[in-house]
Amino acid sequence: MSAPPRSRAERRRDTEHRLAHDVDVWVASASPDGAPYLVPLSFDWDGEALLMATPADSPTGRNLAASRTARLGLGPTRDVVMIEGVVEVFDLGALPRERVDLFVERADFDPRPLAAPYRWFRVTPRRIQAWREENELKGRELMRDGRWLA
Repeated sequence: MSAPPRSRAERRRDTEHRLAHDVDVWVASASPDGAPYLVPLSFDWDGEALLMATPADSPTGRNLAASRTARLGLGPTRDVVMIEGVVEVFDLGALPRERVDLFVERADFDPRPLAAPYRWFRVTPRRIQAWREENELKGRELMRDGRWLA
């Protein structure tokens, strides 16, 4: 038997906790011709957006740069957070060192010394949904148009 559904406020708290403490996120993107691509990437959350790094010439790097949109999945399938967001693309040297250092510390990964040319991808959520079981499908939308609903 599943637990009773969480309130929207509880789901927001749980989502913000996951954003602050999880390290990896599933990143779904699509090529200009619609071919889907899904990869896990490390991220850092600054309270407004997720920062990730991937090679500029990888399918994900090309897709995110071309479409400027992404769909992200956090957590297991029975406690999922789905994020749709807009993507900003930055060359490695374009972000303040302090911001990059926070990413490196959290992700335990530094793309700067690598031979492959990496880019930063900053995803700002526009829509967030969270649910555990069928009984949480109603009210699963926590953010719409970049604004929290609870």
